[in-house]
Amino acid sequence: MRRPSTPAARRTVLALFGAALATAPLLKPPHATASVRAAGLDDPAKKEIAMQLVSSAENSSLDWKAQYQYIEDIGDGRGYTAGIIGFCSGTGDMLDLVELYTDRKPGNVLMKYLPALRRVDGTDSHDGLDPGFPGDWRRAARDAEFRRAQDHERDRVYFGPAVRQGKADGLRVLGQFAYYDAIVMHGDGNDPLSFRNIRKRALRTANPPAWGGDEVTYLDAFLDARVWAMKQEEAHSDTSRVDTAQRVFLRKRNLDLDPPLDWKVYGDSYHIG
Repeated sequence: MRRPSTPAARRTVLALFGAALATAPLLKPPHATASVRAAGLDDPAKKEIAMQLVSSAENSSLDWKAQYQYIEDIGDGRGYTAGIIGFCSGTGDMLDLVELYTDRKPGNVLMKYLPALRRVDGTDSHDGLDPGFPGDWRRAARDAEFRRAQDHERDRVYFGPAVRQGKADGLRVLGQFAYYDAIVMHGDGNDPLSFRNIRKRALRTANPPAWGGDEVTYLDAFLDARVWAMKQEEAHSDTSRVDTAQRVFLRKRNLDLDPPLDWKVYGDSYHIG
């Protein structure tokens, strides 16, 4: 079960996500000179690690594949939170997901909720969703097509844009993961606390490798900016997913997230061997 403190796992500007991020990453600066590293978070083994790291913060478990069926209103003002990345009924990404699932499998068990999902978008309302939606979500999660749709939307809206921007900035696996975790939590709209503005804040004090900067110095600056953004909202004030996880890897100079990995989130210890 998701911790009560993990409204931090929900995005602050989700309504602005989808189309812009899906079609293009943030622009690579014209003065970028560093070559893109060969290693990437999109390597299957590294992506599996990324999914486990996020799940440790989002679900207090390394078993991210068990979260397709997850659904709960965690009281963060975004309605139902569900699935492997925390799709929300109040932020548009859950609606996009169910629309995709319906395109791929008309007549599915969630299709009847599309009118309600459109009505509640932007609110925390359950109008038209209760009482059947949570049970039907769990039923849908037994369908491989619905699980594939969740994977697709995770990659389209969150993972893909983060990895592309990380590579454009010349970052290795840890930096790409830091971007991914930030987009999962904060979104990438124009809000001052969004990922793109966290990145801009970091760029005020350090340059990424693609701009001729030192990678560790830049990642320190990025994580500083991330912590600052988290502390602007009470729901995001527990910064352990940065302080006792990403910072640990950075201090060890483990820029490729090579196992073994040991970290803590919300005081709980995790290990990947």
